[in-house]
Amino acid sequence: MRIVSLLPSATEILCALGLEDELLAVTHECDYPAAARAKPRITKSLLAPNLTSGEIDQAVSSQLTSDAHSLYTIDRALLAELAPDLIVTQKLCEVCAVAYDEVIDAVGALPHLPLVVNLEPSSLEEVLDDIARLGGVTGRHAAAKELLAELDGRVERVRRVVAQAERRPRTAFLEWLDPLFCGGHWNPELVEIAGGAEGLGQKFAPSRRVAWEDVIAFNPEVMVISCCGFTAERAAQDVPALEARPGFADLPCARSGRVHVVDGNAFFSRPGPRLVESLEMLARFIHPELVS
Repeated sequence: MRIVSLLPSATEILCALGLEDELLAVTHECDYPAAARAKPRITKSLLAPNLTSGEIDQAVSSQLTSDAHSLYTIDRALLAELAPDLIVTQKLCEVCAVAYDEVIDAVGALPHLPLVVNLEPSSLEEVLDDIARLGGVTGRHAAAKELLAELDGRVERVRRVVAQAERRPRTAFLEWLDPLFCGGHWNPELVEIAGGAEGLGQKFAPSRRVAWEDVIAFNPEVMVISCCGFTAERAAQDVPALEARPGFADLPCARSGRVHVVDGNAFFSRPGPRLVESLEMLARFIHPELVS
């Protein structure tokens, strides 16, 4: 099967299913596993490089309200040259990948129409279902079953361990710092499974802007900063401005040193197999007395 992945998460899933050789092209953001970095890039970003977080937010808002409705472009000439049998894309978030309408338009111009699989998970269960679905359409049922058994086992171990906790610490999960966005889709659910109490985000719903006053009122005991699309090092550049906000130093999480900056690009923002590793990470942050 000739496959093109238009999602970093799909690239990870396909490679985990043993389809690395069938994967002909990936997005400009596909960086895992290492072999994916050598694949031809079939997308590029329309955003200017080296923008601040605030500038990125403004550019995203402007682009998505324009006639373009997309932050990325697809190399249509390369797509036609590759003549894929399968394209994996998404409708979930126009900020994260090529707009679905643009993908369908590009596919419609191909002489050989490929199967287009849309991944649109909003929960951990749906992420795991997507693994099974891709295993099915690619004939890798056994590999998907084996991978899912391993991932399910790890999730259940987290549930079992944190069930011993006496209480659920208030946990603020932030997906952007300028402006502030709480966690969305599966991330509030991950906090819950990991034994925390999430008071800002809503399970299975998109991330949304939150007021600093709401964070102060929540009074979090644990804070996890997982900026969408940012490495931990890039996200850390925005933390001093967060720390300068009124009342930050008085928050329980700040007083106890339980503010954790993580790689949102690799983990929490990428709904693939490493979402379970993200869950395990959260459990260590929230219940270090139980999870090593």
